[in-house]
Amino acid sequence: MNVESFNLDHRNVSAPYIRLADRKVLPLGDVISKFDVRFTQPNVAHLEMPVIHSLEHLFAETSRNHSSQVIDFSPMGCQTGFYLILQGDHEFADVALLVETTLTDILNATEVPAANEIQCGWGANHTLEGAKAAARDFLAQRSDWDKDTA
Repeated sequence: MNVESFNLDHRNVSAPYIRLADRKVLPLGDVISKFDVRFTQPNVAHLEMPVIHSLEHLFAETSRNHSSQVIDFSPMGCQTGFYLILQGDHEFADVALLVETTLTDILNATEVPAANEIQCGWGANHTLEGAKAAARDFLAQRSDWDKDTA
């Protein structure tokens, strides 16, 4: 299939993890890397939408304080994780450090950025405490992030 995650046997992965899901060389030679940042076990557990929404806002805003190579941080429709898209090639250790540093920032956040009807299409659908709990859970399993997932 054309979509990488549709070719992944979700029964054979063990969340949480971070894995390189795709690497593309663009026509002018630029490279983009897409990482699967999986918070929950597929088909077993999922994140609630206000948690996902708040993590998306917090991570998207805060990660850019640590890397100018962040292109996007997007939620998966299955609600089990996110895609982190970065410019260039990246070693796992560098991506894990970016995720760890950003999630630590989230634990210290006092508000969800742009969680209002002016800057967000569903400004009321947020939970700072839920985002912090998900970040805390993911960070607590840091040693599991780099396991063979496919």
